[in-house]
Amino acid sequence: MGSVADAEWRLIREEAHDGATNMALDEVAARTAVEDGVRTVRVYRWEPSCLSMGYRQVADSVDWAFCEREGIDVTRRQTGGGGIYHDSYADVSYSIVAPADELPGDLMECYELLCEPVLDAIRSVGVDADFADREYPSIHEPACYLRGIHPAHDVFAYEDGPDGDRRGRKLSGNAQYRQRDAVIQHGSISYDHALENHLGVFADHDVTPERFRERVTSVHEQAGVDREAFVTALEDHLADWCDASEGAWRDDELAAARDLADEKYANDAWVRDRDATR
Repeated sequence: MGSVADAEWRLIREEAHDGATNMALDEVAARTAVEDGVRTVRVYRWEPSCLSMGYRQVADSVDWAFCEREGIDVTRRQTGGGGIYHDSYADVSYSIVAPADELPGDLMECYELLCEPVLDAIRSVGVDADFADREYPSIHEPACYLRGIHPAHDVFAYEDGPDGDRRGRKLSGNAQYRQRDAVIQHGSISYDHALENHLGVFADHDVTPERFRERVTSVHEQAGVDREAFVTALEDHLADWCDASEGAWRDDELAAARDLADEKYANDAWVRDRDATR
């Protein structure tokens, strides 16, 4: 397998879409990668703020009344894990999409490769970031940032504790799935805390803000960098990693994403009523 930079890549700089469209665009990018040979790295935000449920997450774990009252969108991802509250300001999300046969077949090796530019971007703004050093138990299973930590795909920010020991708190979650013979990796990076909503979207939790902060940190808390500067750093490191050219969605891709969003990711049959045990 050659370098990822040997192939044709495009960078789509940060755009805002609703949750269903963001998930649909990942699938459309997979089709483009396989059929047209154009791979995609992109950074995006969620407008309005959105809870993306994990693939097998049960609907009863969501506080639907809270989401409706606060104007928070809800969709369901193709990837597993817990739900993620994507605040329109406090969350920074990215996706990397390429043909599966161009990436490592071993899942751990694939995570290591695709997380490389993400870790580099976070470090470039002054955060001591790396994969989690070990597994950690769950605090609240339905919530991605509070569920069990896995060193393969969870990223920590590390800092010195009061006794001089190196302590980590979760900064980013990353996940992969395959669609149309392509690998899609997407991830959420905590730029800032949005505690009230991050906890409020989940039903029947007993997690205090203090307990949340013991597990989760943010780029802003760690480095004080402004959001625009961090987004630019992430975009540039993704582009440098694969030698991507500046790009944009084609009209046919946007039309396909709108249709897929309506048919699937915004449809209650997928979001609320899907049999989560399958």
